[in-house]
Amino acid sequence: MNPSPLFRRILTGRDLFLASRLGLWLGLGLGLALARTAVAAPPVRVLVWDEQQPAQRRVYTNWLGNQIAAFLKTRPGFSVATARLDDPEQGLSMAQLDATDVLVWWGHVRNGEVSADHARDIVRRIQAGRLSLMALHSAHWSAPFMEAMNVRAREDALRVLSPAERAMAVIHETNLFANLRTPPKYTDRLSPSAIYRKPFDGPFEVQLTLPNCCFPAYRPDAMPSRVRVLLPKHPIARGLPAEFVVEQTEMYDEPFHVPAPDAVVLEERWEHGEWFRSGSVWNIGKGRVFYFRPGHELYPVFKNPDVLKVIENAARWMGTRE
Repeated sequence: MNPSPLFRRILTGRDLFLASRLGLWLGLGLGLALARTAVAAPPVRVLVWDEQQPAQRRVYTNWLGNQIAAFLKTRPGFSVATARLDDPEQGLSMAQLDATDVLVWWGHVRNGEVSADHARDIVRRIQAGRLSLMALHSAHWSAPFMEAMNVRAREDALRVLSPAERAMAVIHETNLFANLRTPPKYTDRLSPSAIYRKPFDGPFEVQLTLPNCCFPAYRPDAMPSRVRVLLPKHPIARGLPAEFVVEQTEMYDEPFHVPAPDAVVLEERWEHGEWFRSGSVWNIGKGRVFYFRPGHELYPVFKNPDVLKVIENAARWMGTRE
């Protein structure tokens, strides 16, 4: 027996009411589920590595690296640990690196003491997408940053070849100077650079000059610099003013002998006309490297709120995988 038209209208109205209530509860449930997921998201695991040069203690009484770590511990979404050069395994054991998403690196006068094996292990992890590296100021000559730039230079040199040529290419590597940590002059040729040769009866040969990872001039005079945001929509620039001042810092001047960055987020300038690509990002395999220039252990650079904001933003972005 078919229901009457009136009964059908009553059923239809009731169904609509129930459907609306069901939709409301489903929406609330989905919202609560998303909220629980957001709360349960794992923190970004940061390891702040510091060579702990004694000169730091003039400004950072509890060491420069600990100053940065203490700040990051106040920010939500981070799990922060510290390590130093004089720790067992130079503070870079497999267990420590396995528990790290972002490695923040401060090195200066003891850069050469870090083992090449540790540097290669760090870069292999970067290439695999298991780790990201943030190199600060004088860490441009740190072992892991130099190794990362060497790897990127090789990738860039081969990228211009066809897949078939790339598979058979032979790379001959050299450096600008016998002593790797020699500052270049303005008149020195830029590195990295590549020369390609194609013999009649052999594979492509690539003569690759590896990046020097330095620059022709510096001035430790504690004069201020102006840092300008070039990419305001980049995650590293989130919440930063369009320009900010670092009251006391050391000057570095271009050209910086590194592979072309994938993004230059920040540029720094001084009153005498020097400038520097002070916030640069490279993709290395599946991972990321960020170089942030402002610094010097004798100046309170890492007490500047904008400088610390850059470090926070970079650590959060590099340590979060979508």
